[in-house]
Amino acid sequence: MAKIIRTVLDSLPFGDDKNDYGLHEKVSNKVPEGVSNKALYGDIVKIAWPSFVELMLTQLTSMADLMMVGRLGPWALTAVGLTTQPKFLLMTMFMAMNVGATAMVARYRGAGEQEKANNIMRQALMMTLLFALISSVLGYIFAKPMVIFMGAQDAESLNGAVVYLQIQMLGFVFMALTSTITAALRGVGDSRTAMIYNLTANVVNVILNYVLIYGHFGFPAMGVAGASWATIIGQFVAFVYAGLYIMFGRRYLHLSFRDSFKPDLPELKKIIDIGIPSMIEQLVMRAGMIIYAKTVASLGTIAYATHQVCMNIQALSFMNGQAFAVSATSLVGQSLGRRRPDMAQAYCSRTQRIGFAVAVLIAVAFFFFGSQIVWLYNDDPQIVDLGASILKLVAFMQPLQSSQFILAGGLRGAGDTRATAIITFITVLLVRPGIAMLLIYVFHWGLEGAWIALVADQLLRTILVFARYQSGKWKNAKLKAAQKAA
Repeated sequence: MAKIIRTVLDSLPFGDDKNDYGLHEKVSNKVPEGVSNKALYGDIVKIAWPSFVELMLTQLTSMADLMMVGRLGPWALTAVGLTTQPKFLLMTMFMAMNVGATAMVARYRGAGEQEKANNIMRQALMMTLLFALISSVLGYIFAKPMVIFMGAQDAESLNGAVVYLQIQMLGFVFMALTSTITAALRGVGDSRTAMIYNLTANVVNVILNYVLIYGHFGFPAMGVAGASWATIIGQFVAFVYAGLYIMFGRRYLHLSFRDSFKPDLPELKKIIDIGIPSMIEQLVMRAGMIIYAKTVASLGTIAYATHQVCMNIQALSFMNGQAFAVSATSLVGQSLGRRRPDMAQAYCSRTQRIGFAVAVLIAVAFFFFGSQIVWLYNDDPQIVDLGASILKLVAFMQPLQSSQFILAGGLRGAGDTRATAIITFITVLLVRPGIAMLLIYVFHWGLEGAWIALVADQLLRTILVFARYQSGKWKNAKLKAAQKAA
């Protein structure tokens, strides 16, 4: 089976196979000469643990948001859920360029080119500012049409979603700039700083949730709008902290207004060359997710509220794969800058092993304690029972999801973003919504059918990413990208 899939992947236009410098070979998991397993695992954990804590706390804050909102009723859960995909769609442009920024900063860090790494950060921040301003204006103006398009079923959910999304757009630029600073810091392996300022933002968010959603300490009860204001105020706090961090003190990455902010076309092209395939991947993913979400929304308010709860819980499990993917991306990029493809693959394989072990523990928790976890969001018996059965499916796909995130992170660190874009197109745009519509509209399997489709997506995506990684082609793309960066 693996040979057949690898043959298919090799036939796709994933990259230029010319001048492969003898690197087009299968991946080996041998320990590079002169390096110990202990040192490899130490480097991985050093970057991953702050990212894991940061992402986990961020998601726990998101869960706390939804739990507090959920006490307002199923309509409120649905309202917040209807804004998720439009907001991610608006984030596509700058998030994709952040992938290019992380990869290029990592390469220059590995090559010892500090000024070039700082220039990449400045160029990325200017692009983000432009993209975020455009997206926030469009998001505010077209909030209602976007929510209607997502399939709002009743006036209460519709009105709540529009208000929530418009408030989010007011803080969109600050959130976007912070994400670019985070991307640059991860490129140099500094995940600890992002953990600190995001933790600070999360604490602010949770406190303000309590104050603004229900109306405490003399503040009015703002409901869903209060949750949105709490989120953007927390994001602004993170932006101020991140900005001060890179502007003051002696840091590897340093932002000074005395430096040139003139567009540097060669460096912008390097970011864009890596970022464009990632943007296509993100657009394809958003399109598939929107079709999928609209399909689920057709099942009604209770089903969609349950779906939103389970998606939020599943997102907690993403933090494992995403945190170790940060390690994979950063260490692969830095190994590229040092011309050490053997180190890059050693880091990738060992990062995958750690992530897999953590994923098994998460799977056990979801399988046996699903009802209790869902109950924290809403105590409606229908939501609790249905959510618990969905979380058993989520438990099944944990190891697959973790491995896929980590290896895809390694491929992105190598600049092999075209491969991941094609894989995303196949799985998220075709497989997931296609199977979901078949199981919901034809076989009438309801919400369980939608989640079986999601498991099928994750399974196929894991197989394709693993086959691409094992092919060794990414090493060729990685070396050529490094030569351009030098």
